[in-house]
Amino acid sequence: MTATDPALTALANGWAALYVLYGRIEAHVERSLQSEHDLSVREYSLLDVLGRQHDGEGGHLQMKQVADAVVLSQSATTRLVTRLEDRGLLARYLCPTDRRGIYTDVTEDGLQLLAQARPTNDRALSEALDEAAANPELAPLVAAVRAINPPAALVRP
Repeated sequence: MTATDPALTALANGWAALYVLYGRIEAHVERSLQSEHDLSVREYSLLDVLGRQHDGEGGHLQMKQVADAVVLSQSATTRLVTRLEDRGLLARYLCPTDRRGIYTDVTEDGLQLLAQARPTNDRALSEALDEAAANPELAPLVAAVRAINPPAALVRP
């Protein structure tokens, strides 16, 4: 296999198209969330993930699980949690069964902001996908994104 192998070139082109699609979507959603709710995409994602927690078995996430869910390092996630905690949108507490564990919950203010921001996020995502679908190089990726059925754990109540 050489660097000019058609399979490698196609793979690189596919990755480049996916990266462009991701960048366009993130930028559009970021602008909308920032201008309407003073939230970044990462902040919204963190509130959304933590807002899905429940009191049942396995219903609360440890920081490593939260970091994986929002696709950040643990240290970046901790900084993000601290920033939202300082804004009164999150609260941390010790795990009742393991004093070494720390959990994070969304406060009432955080839940209210999340509820206000969710339609903005959804609208901006739809707009970004519609715009990208007009590009013939991105249209197949947009179709693939739209065809994905999220696992039940990711569907909002």
